[in-house]
Amino acid sequence: MSETGHLETFKLFINGKSVDALSGKTFDSLNPYTGEPWARLADGGPADVDLAVEAARAAFDGSWGAMSGFDRAAIMRKIATAITDNAERLALLEVRDSGKLMREMLGQLNVLGTWYAYFSGLADKLEGRTVPAVAPRTYFGYTTREPVGVVGAITPWNSPLLLLTMKLAPLLAAGCTCVVKPSEHSPASTVAFAEILTEAGLPPGVLNVVTGWERATGEALAAHRGIDKVAFTGSTATGVKVAQAAIANVNKITLELGGKSPQVVFPDADLDAAANGLVAGVFAATGQTCMAGSRLIVHESVKDELLAKVAERAASIKQGDPTHADTEMGPVANVPQYEKVLGYLDVARAEGATIVAGGEPNAELGGLFVKPTVVLADPSATIVREEVFGPVLAAYTFTDEDQAIALANDTPYGLAGAVWTKDVHRAHRVAGAIRAGTVWINAYRVVTPNMPFGGFGLSGIGRENGVRAVDEYLEEKSVIVELTGGTRDPFKMG
Repeated sequence: MSETGHLETFKLFINGKSVDALSGKTFDSLNPYTGEPWARLADGGPADVDLAVEAARAAFDGSWGAMSGFDRAAIMRKIATAITDNAERLALLEVRDSGKLMREMLGQLNVLGTWYAYFSGLADKLEGRTVPAVAPRTYFGYTTREPVGVVGAITPWNSPLLLLTMKLAPLLAAGCTCVVKPSEHSPASTVAFAEILTEAGLPPGVLNVVTGWERATGEALAAHRGIDKVAFTGSTATGVKVAQAAIANVNKITLELGGKSPQVVFPDADLDAAANGLVAGVFAATGQTCMAGSRLIVHESVKDELLAKVAERAASIKQGDPTHADTEMGPVANVPQYEKVLGYLDVARAEGATIVAGGEPNAELGGLFVKPTVVLADPSATIVREEVFGPVLAAYTFTDEDQAIALANDTPYGLAGAVWTKDVHRAHRVAGAIRAGTVWINAYRVVTPNMPFGGFGLSGIGRENGVRAVDEYLEEKSVIVELTGGTRDPFKMG
């Protein structure tokens, strides 16, 4: 709530304006820490999606589509500055919506502008190439790269603005427009973000936001015939449904999905550093991140020592008000996810796993708090195989390098992983063998705008971040010019 005790209000944002949902309906967003409503959102539906797509199409066919890459780059640089100027406000909105730490979200928002600065440098470099003809002096060929058009973005509740930015920055550089449907559990910051970007100079219709409680709103965007590409971040199960809806219109897709990422610790590793990496990888964000390093694969000779270090650190993690500077872990973001995490812990006990640390709600705090949990389990256990998306680390052992690699790759996912060792040869050897889109060596959970991010297997399709991310939002066109003046044989090809 605001200082006056009233709920903050957030409308839809379409064609550069804040508007009510056509139905007039609203829904409330709950603060995961207090359990109380703090914001009221417009409850948009398929008809509102139609209006947003129309606005995005008009902007693409109009001034934004006609704008040069140099001009788009200038606007993106202004956006970068505006985000930094409004970082504290945006971070607080995300904390209230998702329960994540203020110090984490403020740190994230303070660097978020670098994504727009980075991709602004690519907006004016979307060049094609010349292609030599099969028959010289008969044809001249060249290619152009053109924006795919209107993008439908569907984002999750755990880091709304970062995960939107990983789509929005490259698509703006490419010259596309966007309609975003944020999660119903954390929609407020996205609406405020769109308002800030428009104030910074982004033309009306380039970024539109439709919030909505019902699943039908996101489904309408994914299946909309007026969009040209769908970019989705979320669970694998939902991502498959989104992809099916998009492919029915033969639309392009980018999917950034779930993970069950391994952290492989060899006996020569710096165990204190590895313990810190494990804590950062799975507890720092309450485990609510697709790249969470939620599987610890540790050499049997150092298992007890490392687990003791991690368990001791887990037990000392300070949980509480996510707006406080000394809080190290906040609550689970919403009731369904809280119940899901506890359900997985019940299954782990039933399957004979050993709870090394945590494993239960934090009774002192109540609400949606779960204690940081370390579970020693068999590699075949459900807690090892399935994505929990909570503060739960599942540990098991290996005896040699080949077994470590086999265990790391024994998953349908392939989003991320880590190797902990002082042996430089082994580090690169194992990193190369792990089937994942990102592998850290003696580190974890480092993401930058210039390094590609995405997954193998059930972890997704396509890449975000890095130079090639812009290609995800471009079409390539071939242009072939006849040079002889029409003297060729009309019945011969080429």
